[in-house]
Amino acid sequence: MNHAKNVGGFDRGARIVVGPLLVLIGIAVLEGMLSLTAGAFGLALAVIAFVSGAVLTTTAVTRKCPMNARLGIDTSRGGVDSSSEAGRDENRSAGRLS
Repeated sequence: MNHAKNVGGFDRGARIVVGPLLVLIGIAVLEGMLSLTAGAFGLALAVIAFVSGAVLTTTAVTRKCPMNARLGIDTSRGGVDSSSEAGRDENRSAGRLS
């Protein structure tokens, strides 16, 4: 399994904002400070919000997302594969233009 960083840029920024917000919403609903909907459905939504927020926050902080890795997505700017290949392509293009 590839353990390289694969979360960066806008993706990371969105996770940093949305993740903690979902965690806070989940906590607020579970503590009774906020109501999404009554009964078990509201409780399920609160748990889903909390867990989703925790996952988004963790992947933003660590800059590693297992789902991105499985899908072959790399939004980080300093990724080993993407930056090394892009750098080589730019060098080749620059050499041809000169």
